[in-house]
Amino acid sequence: MPASHDLPGSQPPVTLASANLPRRVRRVLEHLLSMASDEMARLLGQMLNDFEQQLFRLADHARNPGLQSGYMDTLRILRLNRADLVPRYLMGLEAALAAVREAPTRGIAPTSAAGPVPFRNLSLVDDAAMDEEAVLRGIAMRHEARASLPLHLLGQRFGVLAGSPAFDAERLPVGPHALGRILREASQSLQIGLEARLLLFRTFERTVMQHYTHLAETMNAMLEREGILPSLAYVPIRVRPVLQNPQPASDEMPAGATAPEDAPPPKPERTTRRAAGTGANTSSARQARDPHRAHTAWLGEMDGDDEGFDEGAAFALLQQLLSGRRDLIGKLRPDRGSKLRTQLDTHEVLQSLDAMQNRPSPTGSTRNVLEIKQALLAQSRQQHGRGASLSREDSDAFELLGMLYSQIDREVRRDTPAVGLLDRLQVPLLRIALQDRAFFVRPQHPARQLLNAVAESGATWLSDDEVDPQLTDALRSAVEHVVTEYHDDPAVFEAANRDLQASLQHLTRKAEVTERRHVEAARGKEKLELAKRRASEVIEAALRDHRLPKFVRALLHQAWADVLTLTLLRHGEESDDWRAQLEATRHIVAATGRNGGTAPAGLSEQIERALVQVGYHIDEASAIARRLTTGIGEDEDDPASRTELAMRLKARSRLGEDTDKPKPKLPPRTAEEQAAYDHLRTVPFGAWFEFTSNQQGDRVRRRLSWFSPVTDNALFVNQRGQRVGEQSLDSLARMMAKGQVRVVTADRGRMVDRAWHSALNALRSFAGSGSGAEEAAS
Repeated sequence: MPASHDLPGSQPPVTLASANLPRRVRRVLEHLLSMASDEMARLLGQMLNDFEQQLFRLADHARNPGLQSGYMDTLRILRLNRADLVPRYLMGLEAALAAVREAPTRGIAPTSAAGPVPFRNLSLVDDAAMDEEAVLRGIAMRHEARASLPLHLLGQRFGVLAGSPAFDAERLPVGPHALGRILREASQSLQIGLEARLLLFRTFERTVMQHYTHLAETMNAMLEREGILPSLAYVPIRVRPVLQNPQPASDEMPAGATAPEDAPPPKPERTTRRAAGTGANTSSARQARDPHRAHTAWLGEMDGDDEGFDEGAAFALLQQLLSGRRDLIGKLRPDRGSKLRTQLDTHEVLQSLDAMQNRPSPTGSTRNVLEIKQALLAQSRQQHGRGASLSREDSDAFELLGMLYSQIDREVRRDTPAVGLLDRLQVPLLRIALQDRAFFVRPQHPARQLLNAVAESGATWLSDDEVDPQLTDALRSAVEHVVTEYHDDPAVFEAANRDLQASLQHLTRKAEVTERRHVEAARGKEKLELAKRRASEVIEAALRDHRLPKFVRALLHQAWADVLTLTLLRHGEESDDWRAQLEATRHIVAATGRNGGTAPAGLSEQIERALVQVGYHIDEASAIARRLTTGIGEDEDDPASRTELAMRLKARSRLGEDTDKPKPKLPPRTAEEQAAYDHLRTVPFGAWFEFTSNQQGDRVRRRLSWFSPVTDNALFVNQRGQRVGEQSLDSLARMMAKGQVRVVTADRGRMVDRAWHSALNALRSFAGSGSGAEEAAS
């Protein structure tokens, strides 16, 4: 690292080579550093790329030139200094590992040792330091909660390496707190302002820290292979709850718990009846709604139905996944204070959520499901004077919706109205999820449909001009109706979704009308291309056994080919006009051939009239007709007049000239490209494709409206039915083979479905379940 990049007053970081560590400890930490450095360098590179994209997007959407200039200046400075961040970060990480046996410097000094406060040395706290500290601490606490078990095991193993008691999460040199502190120090090398650094920290959480749980588990596995507590497992002793009600409880009632007298009865009957009535048709229904078929629905539109969907089986498998996750996480949460905590029944939880439904976020920013849960428990603690907890089923509903929102948040642009609308929907969705578990397992649930429409309006695959302002107004109206009117009545969601679907159908019809116009234009171009090919075939057939001057051949392939093309388009091959032009072609070839011939009377006038119809000036048409009806040899022709006519013809545009673009010669398709090409020819019109738009992996969605099996051209439109380009199926197949294009399948078409699949994958990672659970639960 160049000395000019060092921070003012900073000391050279300690390295593992210079640290006073036992040989084995140094070797283990070196291996750990090597593994962590590779992963962090890759993730930090992605973070910087994402940060650049955000700055560019903010500059592009800035409301005034001053803001735009500020973002562009920050982007310029970032590009100049970004190469310093990763090396500095890795140096800080090595320094943290090298200091593993040093006494902790953070913490509060004992009060007994504190002397009188020197008031003359008091100073105001730097606001920038407070903001950075608050943001990084919030990030660290969130990921500390998500990776509690791997962090606990890491703390035990680092205690062995340090020869001290187990490390807590804040002291761990590879913990979320330490990684945030290292980023804060390393980010000084970027020389960007406070606002940009805070944006960088949030990008760090979204890009790097989302992989932290996996990284912590990988570090535990590596330390276990190195022989550091290889058999470590944490299984706390928990008192088994005593069954108070020996009667069979409902499937949704936790073991050992009894329903309060004033609590609403559980509602598993609806699911059971539906499952029993449709179980026989489940197999055929799943075949009818094949998840791997191409997704063809427009934005927010329902794609198929859930006829024959077995909610009972799906929810049972979902409970298995949740049980596996709960058992694993429960190892870190011994039930010490169960007797001191009041378990809130569902009715009381619903009442508390009803009170905060119209209440804005305390900080004025968006909130998440975890914050709502914490606020609810804090409110209950104030009311009852003791800690409170949720029932197992209610806690599951909070966890599932939080996971769903977390996945949706990754695919929603932060500068769209959808962010605020999603925030407003959280409490009503929590209430409907607590009452109706079908929200999680039934794809066509009204609340899930509404959530999907709102989320897709801010999807990252949409550009700014793809969302109709009328759709934004309809979404805002639907969300406000739910927030204002919903008081545990599912009909409110059904009414809001019904009105929204009506608006979506209206916008879909508009998009389809626009799309149809572009399809008709594309079909017209195809007809023109076919007519030009047929005209060229006719001329080539007429010239096959004749030798004509080069200039006459050029006139036939250019001027007379336009005449044949227009005649074929207007009248068709069965018309008298087409037969007359074919006869004229044969007469032209006979009159201008080497053997010589006499043109029939009226041929020159016929050629002249035809050329005028395709746009030639009368003088040009007359000159061309004269040369096409007289056998003037190359040596007899006037070069000056021939050159002048050739230049005039070259300067004018031909009929359908934009379709004459030469196509580059490409190598033969590989086996993979040929398979993609064959698949593309079977994809239905209306299927959605995702194109990779840049090196960062951002994707945009385009709808295949039509393709020609003759010309191989494919027409693509956007969400509003507007034409965005044409491509050949050959180039599309080559891009698919490279992973730059993919067909959007029905199970990944809607954003909520994609987010739900990701949440299920996370659950299966805890429960170790197979793909069958995902299929049934989705």
